[in-house]
Amino acid sequence: MKRRSGFGWLELTAGILLVILGIRTFVHPGSAISGVVIVYGITAVLTGIADMVFYIKMEQHTGFGPTISLISGILSVMAGIMLLVYPDALKWILTLLLPVWFIAHCISRLSHLHMIRITAGNLSYLFSLIVNVLGVILGFLMILNPFISLLSMDWIIGIYLILIGIESILMGLGRLGAN
Repeated sequence: MKRRSGFGWLELTAGILLVILGIRTFVHPGSAISGVVIVYGITAVLTGIADMVFYIKMEQHTGFGPTISLISGILSVMAGIMLLVYPDALKWILTLLLPVWFIAHCISRLSHLHMIRITAGNLSYLFSLIVNVLGVILGFLMILNPFISLLSMDWIIGIYLILIGIESILMGLGRLGAN
């Protein structure tokens, strides 16, 4: 097994950044979701254009182009423009996908609890257990009432980022002097 000493710098740094991002989400509500929408919109347009250029280049060099690239490119450009013109569309989509991600992420963390106890200690283990059980419950509550999750998405994201950040900080500090 690889020997470690000192802090778990990666976990500690990620934890600090997650806490800062969570606090920023509270200070500037709506900015986290709006920023993600703009990035996804621009990315969708650029990948769509790249797919269409790929289709054109293949057609020029081989005499036929993969039609799926053309269709995918057109749909990506349309989706990207829709997101840039109507950003609330992604907010509704995120309202449906965020709970699924919450549940999947928390179940994944819960499945690693035994390793967390070994590597980071009992405090990290208990904190991770509580945060992730609450995350699973919150995910199911958001699925049952998506409108509530839409209205409170900034708060949910902010709180969750801070809790995950604290969990990462505890895990990083728990590796102090670990071999």
